[in-house]
Amino acid sequence: MFWRSVVGKLAITILLLVSFVLFVLTILLLEFFEGFHIEEAEKDMMQTATKVSVMVEQYEDPSLIVDTTKRIKDPASKVVIFFSNREIWVSGSDDQHLTKVPDAWFKRESNLQAVLGENHSVKKQIGLPDTEMGALVVGISTNNKDAAVFVYQSLSVINQTKAETTKIILLAAGIAIVLTVIFAFFLSTRITSPLIKMREAAFDLTRGEFNTKVPILTHDEIGELAMAFNRMGRQLKFHINALRQEKEQLSSILSSMADGVITLSRNGEMIVTNPPAEQFLEDWYYEHNIKRANQGNLLPFELRDILEETIQGEKEVLKEISLQGRSWVMIMTPLYDQAYVRGAVAVIRDMTEERRLDKLRKDFIANVSHELRTPISMLQGYSEAIVDDIAESKEEKNELAQIIYEESLRLNRLVNELLDLARMEAGHIQLDKVSVELKPYMDRIVRKFRGVANDHKIVLNVTYEIENDWAFFDPDRIEQVLTNLIDNAIRHTDKGGLVSISVLYNDNILKMIVVDSGHGIPEEDIPFVFERFYKADKSRTRKNKKIGTGLGLAIAKNIVEAHHGTISVKSKLGQGTTFTFKIICKHQENE
Repeated sequence: MFWRSVVGKLAITILLLVSFVLFVLTILLLEFFEGFHIEEAEKDMMQTATKVSVMVEQYEDPSLIVDTTKRIKDPASKVVIFFSNREIWVSGSDDQHLTKVPDAWFKRESNLQAVLGENHSVKKQIGLPDTEMGALVVGISTNNKDAAVFVYQSLSVINQTKAETTKIILLAAGIAIVLTVIFAFFLSTRITSPLIKMREAAFDLTRGEFNTKVPILTHDEIGELAMAFNRMGRQLKFHINALRQEKEQLSSILSSMADGVITLSRNGEMIVTNPPAEQFLEDWYYEHNIKRANQGNLLPFELRDILEETIQGEKEVLKEISLQGRSWVMIMTPLYDQAYVRGAVAVIRDMTEERRLDKLRKDFIANVSHELRTPISMLQGYSEAIVDDIAESKEEKNELAQIIYEESLRLNRLVNELLDLARMEAGHIQLDKVSVELKPYMDRIVRKFRGVANDHKIVLNVTYEIENDWAFFDPDRIEQVLTNLIDNAIRHTDKGGLVSISVLYNDNILKMIVVDSGHGIPEEDIPFVFERFYKADKSRTRKNKKIGTGLGLAIAKNIVEAHHGTISVKSKLGQGTTFTFKIICKHQENE
């Protein structure tokens, strides 16, 4: 509203102030001019009375005195002469208020002793009979006080003069008020116009428009305020941009971190989280059968306990949490607002891979030692038997030598596989890619295992779904992968089982699936089947003479990855296993 704006308030303030001053000034002027007019009237009447009294003293002819008096008196007044011979003369008047009064009344009022008393002159206001108007009377006696002159004048003349004066004063006051209103609006508008622009600029700043500038129209305090406002806008833009860049940088750092980060307030509210932390929280909600959408930012009770310990102890707290088969290490550090702990920041690191690698490192040494000990022990034992002539016949010695030879081949195969695996993991694998016709290639590989499958009464079949007969890859390496997968499938499938191979080739992507109906792999062992020397059931494997080094799947994984592909496994205990690998085959025409 206008009355609540700065323009309205300033204009009303100026108008009220000027109106109050004009009101007081008008009252004082009216009082002053009223007294001034009465005083001037008395002065004129006293001069007339003095002149007439002088003539009364100097002239003896009453007619001359009367004639002269008529000439010098004011037409609106009445003159009453009290001669020394006790005769009284009353003049006429143009004032209707005085003409209404009979001359006898003036004669009575002009009694020298009653009016003048001991005074030489008199000035007073009296009421006129039969009228509502008063009169102003002055009188003066001669020096010997045997004669007196009185002059009467109606107050209507003075009131009329006073009314004219009042009208002029009020007109001047009205003009002053009008000019004041115009000046007040002009001044307030000129003063508040820059302020209004500053207000609009401030609203623009709140909307994020930091390039807004206020025009500098004057060089007074308002101009300096506009300069300060523009400088504030520039500084605010600079600091906002700096904060935005810092926020984006911090967000990028948090998003790219491998460790989870959670910033917590003192009451346990999660303020900032990054993707690894979100993954940890999702695992926690899943582990405890909680729907996060219904809980909002529910803080896991493990974190709440650590938060309370951190805030109370005001120290860093380290704790390890196991969740969904993964190991998480959490470090929580207090955040300070000067000396007050306002919250904490938790760094969550997934240590599953480190724990797994540490376990594999220990298992690798044990597995290598185990795999080498058996052939070495057999070589040593049978060699001692030959040296000690335990075998008497040539046939027995040949049998021992054959066993020594087979164990040496096994030992050589193990060492070669270890060397191949080491070269592959070091990135030194060399692929000899050529164009291969898929169906003859797969038929040849399947024929190698047809006899073994028939011996174990296992059905072995292969199906094709290919859009081109030729693919581009390293046939020897892929054959090594297929040999390992098919051999494992046959060795872990009971009699009467089924091993099926599916070949799919579309859009330069070769996909092969090996499915068996064997024993399956325990769920806890599935993540480790591609690790070196890993065996799901070593005792069962040895018992059924399904001997393997545990390196085949690790080598197969490296070969597939060298072809820029992937290999995966799905299995259920007692229902069989499915191995799937995909490689990219850039097609080339066969020459």
